[in-house]
Amino acid sequence: MLGLSKFGHEPNGVHAVSPRAHPSSTLVTLGHPLDMLLGYVNAGRSSCNLRQPLRWEKTVQLRFLGKESTPTNSPTLYATDEDSYVIQGWIVNDEAILAQLVIPDDETIVEVPGALLDYLSLDGLDAADMRNLVPPIVHVKENGNYIIQGRRVTDSNTLSQMSIPDYETCVHVSRSAVSLLVGG
Repeated sequence: MLGLSKFGHEPNGVHAVSPRAHPSSTLVTLGHPLDMLLGYVNAGRSSCNLRQPLRWEKTVQLRFLGKESTPTNSPTLYATDEDSYVIQGWIVNDEAILAQLVIPDDETIVEVPGALLDYLSLDGLDAADMRNLVPPIVHVKENGNYIIQGRRVTDSNTLSQMSIPDYETCVHVSRSAVSLLVGG
């Protein structure tokens, strides 16, 4: 299992959290070893909240790459210390787009201007050479904006490194997935 010793202990910096837990919520403690094998944790005594899928969160350090910003918008691209990217963008509420996608509970989508990905060049990827519109890009809007799907970022330490307005969120995407966009 990812990040666990054979005794079910958490390594330094890795936390078991409920996928629906609020970013500022406390960490869920691990229960019975069988729960570990089944991928579930006890999430309290509420009848609608007895067991939830187990997901691992790790705080990543962010390095700012660039921003496509106006006074009311702030899509931002970050590289991480885990060979990945965190992409901050607008929350997607368009029912037509949402109906076309299958989004697992631990993932979400964001909308960003296409120009935001130009900042990938600061991390060694040439977005000007982007030729493969494959996931993590799951939709291209008529205005040229991309809809990007990735893991929902809920780790409070990672989120504290960003300024995210209420109408935005962010996704965590591997560098290897982003490399596919530029033919890498």
